[in-house]
Amino acid sequence: MFKAKLTSTAATGHDSGCGAAGNVVQRSKSFSVKPPVRELCSSCQKTVYPMERLVADKHIFHNSCFCCKHCSTKLSLGTYAALHGEFYCKPHYQQLFKSKGNYDEGFGRRPHKDLWTHKEQDASGDKAP
Repeated sequence: MFKAKLTSTAATGHDSGCGAAGNVVQRSKSFSVKPPVRELCSSCQKTVYPMERLVADKHIFHNSCFCCKHCSTKLSLGTYAALHGEFYCKPHYQQLFKSKGNYDEGFGRRPHKDLWTHKEQDASGDKAP
């Protein structure tokens, strides 16, 4: 029986795993242990676990951190409106839009029409000698 093992090893060229070289253990790459990706809440910058995770406009929140910027009311995926990365409840979104008639002035941003007036003034200043 011992000769049969020697003969099969010699014939195939492979070691049967007995001896010092046979103690090396190789692990499969599919079972490698990788640390989980740590997701942070966009509002409080703390770790968000899968059970409390809420994603809105590619931002991750805790359920309790997803609030209106204007009134701090808790929002859900069906009751929010987003503009420039800020989240509002639908009543305040409409109220802020209606107050000035456009998205920029109502939400405290520089009016878009100011960009045009500056360009026109610069163009007329270049023509004068």
